Amino acid sequence: MTYQYRGAKSTRRHFLGLVGLGAAAVAGGPLLSGCSEKPAGSGTAQNLDAFADLLPTHKELAESITPDIIGTRPVPDGYTRYPSSLVDLITEKPGTSGKEISAMTPQWGPAPPGIAQSAYLQAVNAELGTPVNFAVQDGNTYADKLNAMFGGRDVPELLCVPGWEVEKIPRFAQAIDVLFEDLTEHLKGDAANNYPMLASFPTGAWRHAIWNGRLAAVPNPTDGPFPWAMFTRKDLLDARGLAVPASLDELLAIAKQVTDPAKKVWAFNDVFAMIQMYHKVPGSKGGWRLRSDGTPEFKYETPEFRQALEVMAKIYQDGLVHPDIIASRGADSAQLFAKNGAIVFTQDGVGMWQPAQAEHQKVNPKLNIQPVPIFSATGGDPLVWGDDEPISFTFVKKGVGKERVEELLRVINWCSAPLGSQEAQLRDYGVEGRHHTPGPNGPRKTDLAFKEIANQYFFISGRNPTVGPYPDTTNYVQDLLTYSNEMVKYLEKDPWHGVKLEMPAAYKANQVPTEDKINDVLRGRRPLSDFEAIVQEWKANGGEEARRLLAESLPKAG
Repeated sequence: MTYQYRGAKSTRRHFLGLVGLGAAAVAGGPLLSGCSEKPAGSGTAQNLDAFADLLPTHKELAESITPDIIGTRPVPDGYTRYPSSLVDLITEKPGTSGKEISAMTPQWGPAPPGIAQSAYLQAVNAELGTPVNFAVQDGNTYADKLNAMFGGRDVPELLCVPGWEVEKIPRFAQAIDVLFEDLTEHLKGDAANNYPMLASFPTGAWRHAIWNGRLAAVPNPTDGPFPWAMFTRKDLLDARGLAVPASLDELLAIAKQVTDPAKKVWAFNDVFAMIQMYHKVPGSKGGWRLRSDGTPEFKYETPEFRQALEVMAKIYQDGLVHPDIIASRGADSAQLFAKNGAIVFTQDGVGMWQPAQAEHQKVNPKLNIQPVPIFSATGGDPLVWGDDEPISFTFVKKGVGKERVEELLRVINWCSAPLGSQEAQLRDYGVEGRHHTPGPNGPRKTDLAFKEIANQYFFISGRNPTVGPYPDTTNYVQDLLTYSNEMVKYLEKDPWHGVKLEMPAAYKANQVPTEDKINDVLRGRRPLSDFEAIVQEWKANGGEEARRLLAESLPKAG
């Protein structure tokens, strides 16, 4: 299934390092056992191929459903029809202790009700046999929460860390050593047979769950490689006789036509990532590529980024961005876009699409959310950011004991059940009659489901990369995979593929402050002429250190 995940914005507050992890961590002591080339503060690089013996033995589930649409990897396969009969894959309750499990997961949008007020959580927990009590945190400030939690050494038993947040946490690998269990002996090789759902995950996803030479987390395999897409309200374009834009010039021309402050309509939210993509700004490892001489360069140093910066600054200057977006990072652009039509083009994670269409078409039957195919503003084929790294990782709190680790893994295994199982239907749709109603094309969510189901169990588990089916949005899977199978042709090549990088602490700590300075330039609070000074500050405060690490890690790339 597809969910909103990579739409989280960078956080403003960003701690400069972890506090309370012990003298060795503060001093920047060795990070990797047997595979460390640099102290943690300077970053590390490890070749993931060196740890093949730590991975679970892959084993397909016997109870599988043939997909209706085949995705070009890393695009997932698609299912347009819901299975007519469901299999009960797990007959014994995974929870045996009855002791409540604490968990933390992200959510974008209104927080769901807690365990005492949620019929959904109560129903799933009854099947688990041991209740999971979720602390659901704002996805937009999730890194702040993680940093504070790590500094206080106060983590729940199950912690979801989205993949894109890892780069915001200095000395993340050291935190893993101090705070989380080593899962290697529980999951490597045939040990994973105790958890058949987890054993069915792609081997590549498990590779990314290795830190410090050990299997440190359960990965949530990606169900789509693209971090961003540009979406449009095609119904609004159709009503005005406007076509979906196929070039940057067309996009900007339409943006000026549809922006009408008197009617409270603007063209855009913050679309800077897409403007960068249109100009072929590099996105690998956060924005790195290789020059013609084989040395690394960051996006700030490229002419493409400068062009994108100037275009986005002009978009703000021309008043094409909704004022609520300018005034507040917390503005709900998905609501402004899908519900109100106050934004006509929105940059968001691909997972925004289906839930927004399903929820708001109930009020507006004409609603038609569609992605704008990515184009090049500079000629030639487009460049598309993306990767096959997991959506998120689930870590288990250190020191809970062997029996509790096994119980927690059984719960994660249950939550990872695939399409066609009773477990997956309950996880995704809740209780029949309360959270969904049966139909010829599968369950349809009720208003209570939209209120209570916030992907809580999804974010403490994983599953094989699939999408759909969605009876509320019958065209969605076909539309998504048509778009995805075309865009994947232009997926950017990562020069550091196969290398797990822990970027230098100074580089991580400077990431958000630098983005804030660039944001000030974009919004006219600082002149464009300040950009070169910002780049020089970035180089001095971790940029050059990161470049050295990336250059030295190239020989490890597969």
